[in-house]
Amino acid sequence: MSENPHSTPAAARRRKRRHARERRFRMIGAAGIFAALAALLLLLGSILLRGLPAFTQHEVNLELDFANAFGGGSAISADDAEALQSADYGAIVKHSLRRLFPDVQSRRERRQLNALLSRGAAFELRDRVLANPALVQARPVLRLPLSDDADLFLREGGASRARPESERRLSDAQIAWLDALAADGRIERVFAWRFLSRGDSREPELAGLWGAVLGSFWTLLVTLLIAFPSGVAAAIYLEEFAPKNRWTDLIEVNINNLAAVPSIVFGLLGLALFLNFLQLPRSAPLVGGMVLSLMTLPTVIVAARAAIAAVPPAVREAALSVGASLPQMVFHHVLPLALPGILTGTIIGMARALGETAPLLMIGMVAFIADLPSGPTAPSSALPVQIYLWADSPERAFVAKTSAAILVLLSFLMAMNLAAVLLRNRFERRW
Repeated sequence: MSENPHSTPAAARRRKRRHARERRFRMIGAAGIFAALAALLLLLGSILLRGLPAFTQHEVNLELDFANAFGGGSAISADDAEALQSADYGAIVKHSLRRLFPDVQSRRERRQLNALLSRGAAFELRDRVLANPALVQARPVLRLPLSDDADLFLREGGASRARPESERRLSDAQIAWLDALAADGRIERVFAWRFLSRGDSREPELAGLWGAVLGSFWTLLVTLLIAFPSGVAAAIYLEEFAPKNRWTDLIEVNINNLAAVPSIVFGLLGLALFLNFLQLPRSAPLVGGMVLSLMTLPTVIVAARAAIAAVPPAVREAALSVGASLPQMVFHHVLPLALPGILTGTIIGMARALGETAPLLMIGMVAFIADLPSGPTAPSSALPVQIYLWADSPERAFVAKTSAAILVLLSFLMAMNLAAVLLRNRFERRW
């Protein structure tokens, strides 16, 4: 009886070497996954640690004396709308702060003391008084924002005290005044609602992200209204109606090539076509959405064609066999079954468009826009462009703002990808 070739010592050695290679392969794969997760956690952790401080800021409680703000006992009437609008709120704020430090007399010391408050404190006070004119009849205690230098000093816990005065943004006198205000319980660290409800500003403590969020919303809305119906219509035609010839093959090849074109090329196209030729408004979400729709269209078409092609031929044959016309078969049977895949591909394409910066820079959406956009034709910024602008700013306080804006952008991207996964799992059909 011949010996089993699989039980020989040579075969055992071969099996041992094969199993060792398999174990090494699994270890290499696990190490690659671990390295990728570690890098991702390191990146997200770094952004999180840098961005979380931007969601809080320090404010000071001041007792505001409207009656004696200008001296001589002059008062502001709550019924005089013109006086409320034109009042010198900066003088009111400075007077209220100087009353806490009567020893400050020289002009230089007054400037240093006033520099502890944000330059926007007067505008904050004006907005509150215009919203509630009854404030001028009392001596209200209101919280007003500190300057970015004072906020950073308090945020760091006074770690810069040991450095020489020439290497600090705050002088010894300013630090002493901040300590006095903190000891008196006048300084509070509060949630930075301005960051989530205001537009951009030159002052870091007043800069907000809401204008960029609205700009991204209008831009994505225009992108969706153009790319989704156009992309789905093109996919239906190419997959169900178009004859198979050289022209359709050429169109398919070009669609696949357009999906790999760098985004800045679409920005150059938008600059030449929409701005220079059609004279559309610069830095408007309308133009940004049109440019991003050109970039997103190939992705939508490819995803929609794949979803339509995944519908089994039996569905088409059954519809045609009972007398349905070709359009009825497509729109009543094939398209509803392919819709989950189409929506998933569209959401993924929109998520890519949300994070694009280069096309928007080419059409002028890099401009400084402080006002909130009122519509798709109003000047606006966008989330990725706002991140670019803040990252390029020399102010230290914008470092935290940049990381916080990245966190907001990542939140939107994760929400859109989660929606795509839920749609796929909810409507996916197993054939």
